[in-house]
Amino acid sequence: MLDSLTSQLNRNRAGQTWATRQARRHCRGLALAAAVARIALVPVWGQYPGQVAKPDKDAPQLRAVGVLEWTGAQGQPKTSRLVPITVFDGAALQDGGVYLAHPEPMALEGEVEYQLKSDGKNIGLFDVENAAREQGQWVGYGKWKPLPRPKKAAPVAKVDEEDAQSDRPTLHRKHGSSDSSSTGSTSGAPSSTSGANAPAADPDRPTLHKKNTSDNASGTDSTTAPASDPDRPVLHKSDQAKKDAAKPGEDMGHVEDLPDVTDPDRPRLVRGKFAGNGSPVLPSLMGLPADMQQTVAVSDARDTPEHSWAYSWANPDDEAKLKADLEDIARKELGLVAQPAPKAKPKTAAATKSSKKRLTPPPPAAAPLDDEVFRVFELAYGSGATMVLTARTEGTPEQQKYVTLIAQPDLYGSLHVLFKSVAVGAHLDNTPRMRLVDAVDALADNRGELLFELRGSSQRQFALFRVLRGSATSLFVTGGENFGSEAMN
Repeated sequence: MLDSLTSQLNRNRAGQTWATRQARRHCRGLALAAAVARIALVPVWGQYPGQVAKPDKDAPQLRAVGVLEWTGAQGQPKTSRLVPITVFDGAALQDGGVYLAHPEPMALEGEVEYQLKSDGKNIGLFDVENAAREQGQWVGYGKWKPLPRPKKAAPVAKVDEEDAQSDRPTLHRKHGSSDSSSTGSTSGAPSSTSGANAPAADPDRPTLHKKNTSDNASGTDSTTAPASDPDRPVLHKSDQAKKDAAKPGEDMGHVEDLPDVTDPDRPRLVRGKFAGNGSPVLPSLMGLPADMQQTVAVSDARDTPEHSWAYSWANPDDEAKLKADLEDIARKELGLVAQPAPKAKPKTAAATKSSKKRLTPPPPAAAPLDDEVFRVFELAYGSGATMVLTARTEGTPEQQKYVTLIAQPDLYGSLHVLFKSVAVGAHLDNTPRMRLVDAVDALADNRGELLFELRGSSQRQFALFRVLRGSATSLFVTGGENFGSEAMN
């Protein structure tokens, strides 16, 4: 019996040992599974961003800068085109001619609206309707529109004299015989009515604006219609574009690559497409005609107040003196410094006596400067005067010389030249002629930059210059090529 009890005890211990080993294996298996689960969850937790931050209302938005070129009268051009220059994406300036192109750049998408500015003041609006490539460069075509008229102020409500005499606060009541009959009392207290005894609706009673249900007859809201690409940033759209957002329109992405045409009388096939209003949008301004005018165009969704870049002189004589000094520097750079005339020898005794008086001969007349442009800007509040002068010499196009000067007065009123460029007509493709367009705030920081056109014999670019701390440096050049680099060195 003792042997049987001993064997039974051994079997129980063996069973417990096996069970213990199984439990330990199970625990190790659970621990391993938990560890694997934790490892598997690491990338999931790493990818979870937590609470998604809402976009900042003050975050910078896209701001496009272009140049409108036209012929004819301002506001009613005969021909026109828009040349994109830059797009500020909130961090850096991008080339407006290639930024987000599909195939036309974003700055020339249909129905994008630009504000036309001269010296910082708004002079009109330009709505892009079509885009095409002209001589290897994207340009936009559209219409020049006048500025919207300011809204009239709401008329001031008349004061009810009878109510003004009473100390009891009451709403304005309409005068008439119906007042006394409807109240049925002379105490002035309004009577309460309900149900069938309620008075008819008063046509003069003010009501809130009701939404026109006819606009949503289709069951969709035109203002929330999905765009073709909801993640694609857009520039400021015109009011008409917003109204027609829900209407099915034609594909504005169709463009034609125009040949290098400089002769406006050259016969060519009809190009362009019909716009939504049924009128054809055709390339109108070709080449660089002599009577072509330029102005700055800005597209920004934010309503920014006008910022005039014109500088006001405290003493007009200072402007005349500094302009004369700058013209003298321009003549020296162009080789137009006049030499004094040689003195003539006296031939008679009377002439000899008169020569002894040593009369001072008058100074030689200053050589003329052709196509002279002199502008004075205040590029930032309290920054002082920044002067720009451009001019050229006479002669054939190959013999002409061109000069561009940027200068500022120093603390003592003397002229300090910050930048100069001299070009020769026979080598404009190496050193282009710099033509001033205007000042523009390209970075949306309330500071103006100087916008120049770099024009060569067969190509051109545009350049932005920033004047800061007594120096003028190139901020941006379109095209991304080396053309015009010698002019800015």
